[in-house]
Amino acid sequence: MKPSNQLCSDNHGEPLTPCHLPIPDELKSEWIALQNRRHFLGNGGKTLALAGLASILGDKLIGNASASNNKPTHFPGTAKRVISLFMSGGPPQMETLDYKPGLAKWNGKDIPSSVKANSTGMTSGQARFPVAASRWGFKQYGESGRWISDLLPNTGKLADEMTVINSMHTDAINHEPAQLQFNTGSMIPGKPSMGAWLSYGLGSLNNNLPTYVVLTTKNTVGNAQPITSRLWGSGFLSSSYAGVQLRAAKDPVLYLKDPKGMDRQTRRDLLDAVNEMNRKTYEEFGDAETHSRIKQYEMAFRMQASVPELSDLSDEPASTWALYGEEAKIPGSYAYNCLMARRLAERGVRCTQVYKRGWDVHANLKKDLPILCREVDRANYALVTDLKRRGMLDDTLVMWNGEFGRTVYSQGTKADGRDHHADCFSMWMAGGGIKQGHLHGKTDDFSSVVVEDPVHTSDLSATILHALGIKHENFSFRFGGLDQRLTGVEHRKVVKALLKAHQ
Repeated sequence: MKPSNQLCSDNHGEPLTPCHLPIPDELKSEWIALQNRRHFLGNGGKTLALAGLASILGDKLIGNASASNNKPTHFPGTAKRVISLFMSGGPPQMETLDYKPGLAKWNGKDIPSSVKANSTGMTSGQARFPVAASRWGFKQYGESGRWISDLLPNTGKLADEMTVINSMHTDAINHEPAQLQFNTGSMIPGKPSMGAWLSYGLGSLNNNLPTYVVLTTKNTVGNAQPITSRLWGSGFLSSSYAGVQLRAAKDPVLYLKDPKGMDRQTRRDLLDAVNEMNRKTYEEFGDAETHSRIKQYEMAFRMQASVPELSDLSDEPASTWALYGEEAKIPGSYAYNCLMARRLAERGVRCTQVYKRGWDVHANLKKDLPILCREVDRANYALVTDLKRRGMLDDTLVMWNGEFGRTVYSQGTKADGRDHHADCFSMWMAGGGIKQGHLHGKTDDFSSVVVEDPVHTSDLSATILHALGIKHENFSFRFGGLDQRLTGVEHRKVVKALLKAHQ
């Protein structure tokens, strides 16, 4: 069997990209091991997850651990990387980005029966469904005249940089299924996250850091829904494509430091010995995850030098703190994570996700929502502005969203909370080939259903892949008898209205 000349296959015969890397003589035995018949027959799709010799033995073929293992795409994309700012819990769209001045005359009155659809068990038994108009006003910003909530004045400054989508919708009404659907394309656990798909398909821009990094923000309000690693897992792909979570602590990665008395050469010798045992294990059992283990050990070795440099903020100029604020010096704060997202993007991390919990505003809306918005508003502005100043926004796609929206009617009798709402919600995107100063989609007068230009979460995934140069229909992985895709098996479309005209 001859080595493949393609770096990553879409499993339909059309490679994502051609690659003609020669195989050094000293690696031919390892190539033969990769073709182990038991491995191929026993693991099927797992074999394809290795994405060819170049992604498994990339460091040896390239000869430089700090070099890029970037994989060409179906066509030239406008984005090289993605920064996802995920507001876990679901921000209320009518109090952030979807301006509904007509709700004031309905405030406290029962909504029409047509709007009661999609309530959860937490509100379905309510005797009344009184409309709760936003307590906060909206203003128009920029030449685009975009209406943005008074809770997000700094976000308003980005009006002419971003696209606001008010017509998002999803299939799930509870948190984890909706979060899974947004992040993995499926409500069923076990599917690869978008970051894992990007790692698999596009490769690394810097092998000294993970291709996919996750940052979680410390919670600051009430009870917050938990988030799990299933949101950034690799599913049926190799575990080497999963997101790596950096801790909000002095040591971002546990057990990364060498113990006292161990120097770098000793660590290198130890790692070489462990890797040799893993290679022998692979030759005997043909388990693809053994190669993933070798890659992860090697990555950990390189991260011993790269992570301390990443988290050392002493090289940041005074202008950084003037932009992000002093809060950005506090590990685990949202501002700190946004600054880290910029530093990760600078260093070639393909996908960074920042999670901020607390948006599940079933109660205490008046108290908690201003806190949450204040926490993210300046940091979001700072991140986009910082990327633009550094010439990185054009090829970095930034998006801010939750997993769904909230009901226009109040939960309970105090009008101080909102239930889950899946039929419509709002988000914004900037950079990476996204239109500037654009408003997409429209909801009804009650911000209850989409009436113009609906965007399903999987349509959004198709659009993000397109911005990165990937045809979502041809980007698949054979598993469980199906050609699995991030966008699922149903027909999904690229929303070209979100992209600049030349795309």
